[in-house]
Amino acid sequence: MSAPVSWAQLPWGEYYREAIDRQLKPWLGKLYGFHLLKIGNLSAEINTEACAISHQVNISLEGSPMQVLADPLHLPFAEKSVDACLLAHTMPWCSDPHRMLREADRVLIDDGWLIISSFNPVSLMGLRKLFPVLRKSVPYNSRMFTMTRQLDWLALLNFEVLHQSRFQVLPWAKQGGVMLSTHLPALGCLQLIVARKRTIPLTLNPMRQNKAKSRIPQAVGATRQYRKPPDA
Repeated sequence: MSAPVSWAQLPWGEYYREAIDRQLKPWLGKLYGFHLLKIGNLSAEINTEACAISHQVNISLEGSPMQVLADPLHLPFAEKSVDACLLAHTMPWCSDPHRMLREADRVLIDDGWLIISSFNPVSLMGLRKLFPVLRKSVPYNSRMFTMTRQLDWLALLNFEVLHQSRFQVLPWAKQGGVMLSTHLPALGCLQLIVARKRTIPLTLNPMRQNKAKSRIPQAVGATRQYRKPPDA
């Protein structure tokens, strides 16, 4: 799959970028830490000036502006060294999206932030992908994952999803069709997920719960003491 190196290479790509900027802006102020990793060319063009993390690194195999030229599937960073990762439409053109998520999970610190944007297959964008004549052109040559599928992947990696949304119902409209986006957000051609890496399992293990409730065995050699009641 040939991935675009800029939003300008996508039909109505600038509209998509601006829509993601608007959806992401309320969350940028909540991100904190020392390092923000923007993975992929499209991530590099997302406006993250409102983010409190000052050290922001763009990483991709090609394009500009890139601070690190590397394969997103083999991030050249130590484990638990990054506070936040941005994957803005990086997975749709990735040969192994599961591995990309595992790499992001590897470099993120505990409670680190993961932000993912992608195309919604259940949308006008997804319908256009059904036409064979369009399948070889950008962005219809990309892979489109449902929201449910992405949430399942994140659950397996023990991420807590704080926000999920769909927007930009009309791909060719600058505001995405305000009325449609308000009343039919499920048909939005763009998706956004904001999640945090958790260290404590979100689902309690029933076996461990039962063990925790079991009676404490009597210590060896322990005896019961009988105290005579006081005389009336």
